[in-house]
Amino acid sequence: MLVYPSANRVYAASSPALLRAELAVFGTGLAAELSAIEEAELGGVGYVRFTSSVPLAERDLAVLSNLSSLYALFELGDGVLRPVPVTPLAKADSDLLTIQKYPGKTNELFTKLLVNVTLMATADPFSGGPKYLLDPLCGRGTTLNQAMMYGLHATGLDVDAKDFEAYEAFIKTWLRTKRVKHTAESGQLRRNKVRLGRRLDIEYALTKEQYKAGDTRKLTYFNADTLTTDEVLRANSFDVIVTDAPYGVQHGSHREAGLQRSPRDLLAAAVPVWTRVLRPGGAIGISWNTTVLPREELVEVLRKAGLDVREGGPWAEFAHRVDQAILRDLVVAVKPAS
Repeated sequence: MLVYPSANRVYAASSPALLRAELAVFGTGLAAELSAIEEAELGGVGYVRFTSSVPLAERDLAVLSNLSSLYALFELGDGVLRPVPVTPLAKADSDLLTIQKYPGKTNELFTKLLVNVTLMATADPFSGGPKYLLDPLCGRGTTLNQAMMYGLHATGLDVDAKDFEAYEAFIKTWLRTKRVKHTAESGQLRRNKVRLGRRLDIEYALTKEQYKAGDTRKLTYFNADTLTTDEVLRANSFDVIVTDAPYGVQHGSHREAGLQRSPRDLLAAAVPVWTRVLRPGGAIGISWNTTVLPREELVEVLRKAGLDVREGGPWAEFAHRVDQAILRDLVVAVKPAS
């Protein structure tokens, strides 16, 4: 596998190791058994190399086509690289992920990785009907946009009004520019006559034929406190919850402690709330800064919420440095089916 080039030099340095771990997670859902996953240099160019127990079937290739840092796939034989066609699931143009530029934006390749490994913890991650994804700390919507790329229904919550307004302006402009058939409605978010915030509801289809056939997807953004997640959304209604948690202390919930709530306190309060809207058999994936919250503490929060945490092997190999103050990791946990 030729690794996708990243404009972010720090992330580019981490990409091969992250791809190795991601590939190992993907391998758990393939018919073929993958082994000898390693970084390799061929002709002065870096690759990630692996061995398959049997030739990769069409379904296995379709799954691997979605690896976050996969740029091109080759079969290596007799010292020759033979291109292998890939069929990524991406439904929309990549500028949906790359146009937005702002301080603190999560790298879109990492967002895709986080969505991928969370999906891989569920049954039939890249097949069947469209799944429902929730990002309860969605900021300016990178995770929501990745969900759109995969043809998923997407819902996000964020307490920051500026992020809500920026995303609303961006996604409406993008849909119009791409001439995507859609409806969009904005309004107040209320429950039991109490105003909780604002909401944006979009229904769209990326082709006219799909729109006419009623094969549409829904995108919803609530400008509301993440601790109201189980008030504004139905219980057991999401297949995956994916979020990049705040890295510092100036984030959180307006309830109780305001925006001074630390990531530790925020996640301790929010994870049980989020778990209520996760379907049995569904998975939650969280990335966070381990310098402000040790991994074992977050694992304990997830277990107390009744979730089964994926640990060991490749699940423990995603830690990487973002900058001097941020060492990012991710954790995936599954809600028991019964």
